[in-house]
Amino acid sequence: MTPPALRVLSLGAGVQSTTLLLLSVQGRLPRLDAAVFADTRWEPAAVYAHLDRLEREVAAPAGIPILRTGGGSIRADALDPAHRFASMPLFVRNPDGTVGMIRRQCTDEYKLKRIKKKVRDLLGCPGRQRVPAGVFAEQWIGISRDEFTRAKDSGIRYAVNRHPLLELDWTRADCLRFLARHGWTHTPKSACIGCPFHSDAQWRHMRDHQPEEWADAVAFDHAIRQGNRRGTAAGSPLLGQAYLHRSCLPLDRAPIDRVSAHEWKQRQGSLLDLLADQADEDGPTGCSPWTCRSEDPDALAGVAV
Repeated sequence: MTPPALRVLSLGAGVQSTTLLLLSVQGRLPRLDAAVFADTRWEPAAVYAHLDRLEREVAAPAGIPILRTGGGSIRADALDPAHRFASMPLFVRNPDGTVGMIRRQCTDEYKLKRIKKKVRDLLGCPGRQRVPAGVFAEQWIGISRDEFTRAKDSGIRYAVNRHPLLELDWTRADCLRFLARHGWTHTPKSACIGCPFHSDAQWRHMRDHQPEEWADAVAFDHAIRQGNRRGTAAGSPLLGQAYLHRSCLPLDRAPIDRVSAHEWKQRQGSLLDLLADQADEDGPTGCSPWTCRSEDPDALAGVAV
């Protein structure tokens, strides 16, 4: 098989992609040539602080550049009547009382297209220059076993997606434990401040611990009630009212304090993971022909193999 011209990490600065960067720097995965962060200009401050620390303490010393893509701010673009806006998946209460959702375009416009453009640049074929046959980048995606259904091809021949965490059979919990052991306990979740896909738990956390970002999201929610400004200015207003929360109520009045059954299950899982970690620390290393600990990357930490 033809080897890749370079290896690039799609760096969201969340748990899984941070894990991949550290594994590469530690030599437990092949060396990366670059990491690309697609910046929507509306990530939480904690994500930008985490990204800066990753660059300063991990990537730069290893000679791996973190490339931040350019482009406009998704928040500013949504409120600018003169700017073409790639729609966010806002919830909409229709005139007849039914609830729908605007088709999502923001991920493709603000992330995927920018990453693809950067990969072309790295391959030396910017713009519409033809990428020579057989020349491609291996693009690492941070998808763990508990979300394996999200793994898919890139859809372009000059970038071949690879999912190292699936190859390692790691879950998100495995990544969290790995990060905690290496001093990265508080790795934030990467998502726009006003992402409509936030769970109630995420909205609550923002309200209770990030008041400035909560105020920003509430203000944005009020501002997009009639949809994006360009459509309204062009005489094509939204037929209904748009909201960030699925209840189709203003965000500061939405029922975000209700704890869902899924969240209770997650809380229980977190406790069980904690107990399992304690058992691993207190008990002997297990051994089985089918689950040999010698094949566990964590068991080989610091060991030359």
